Amino acid sequence: MRVVQAAGGAPLTPSPPSDAAAAGTPPAVPRRRRIAVLAGLAVLVYVLDLVSKILVVDLLEGREPVTVIADVLRLRVIRNSGAAFSIGTGLTVVLTVIAIGVVVAILRTARRLRSLPWAVTLGLLLGGALGNLTDRVFRSPSPLQGHVVDWIEVFPVTRFPIFNVADSAIVCGGFLAVFLAWRGHQIDGTRAGDESAAPAGATEAAAAPGAAHTPEATHAPEATHARDAGDDAGPAAPAGVAKPAGAGASGGVAEPAAMSESAGAAEATGSREGERHG
Repeated sequence: MRVVQAAGGAPLTPSPPSDAAAAGTPPAVPRRRRIAVLAGLAVLVYVLDLVSKILVVDLLEGREPVTVIADVLRLRVIRNSGAAFSIGTGLTVVLTVIAIGVVVAILRTARRLRSLPWAVTLGLLLGGALGNLTDRVFRSPSPLQGHVVDWIEVFPVTRFPIFNVADSAIVCGGFLAVFLAWRGHQIDGTRAGDESAAPAGATEAAAAPGAAHTPEATHAPEATHARDAGDDAGPAAPAGVAKPAGAGASGGVAEPAAMSESAGAAEATGSREGERHG
């Protein structure tokens, strides 16, 4: 059987499980797909933000606000020198540097991206950061100090801060990031709760190959040794022919038992005759 297996190319022993299987981790998801989701969503957010700002500046800036839904939604263009929702007014340069740092951090994090929810989260954050960063770099009054165009006003009576598409994407991405971190979802596609279960799975997988050491497998070398000893003893006797008694393991044939008995009987007869003549 071993010769047939070796000739056919079949392995004589089962191959050990891989490290990923032993740890119980799912197979790696192609990173390119997740990066494509991130990039596609970021581009979509950026384009929507840029086009909407161009339109509202040309059509609504300097005019009366446009009411879309009474007491709920109104369009009014303002210039914001601060962060999202008019926070941090007067810190334009600092906020610009922070926005650049956020963009670089997201691009560096994307190298380990395996999770679809995190791809959506980072896509929203990246698109929003690039949208407002474009305003800060290219709009008046000066480069790196440009004011961001905000134009969406909800619940005017409550004086809720006016915002834009980029602000909405940043806020949604921030909430998603907090939720995913709370649920234990990692950027590489794993979950924090699975790390404690991994050692147990690895232990079981490591113990699995030991199951092959059954009593039958343990005595296999002894059976092989006995078979080898039988081969050294010479060829087996044909069916119906008894193997001579006293055949040694070295293959030599001992004197037949019948010849030994005849010799003993002759000696006994000779001794009795000697006693009779004496």
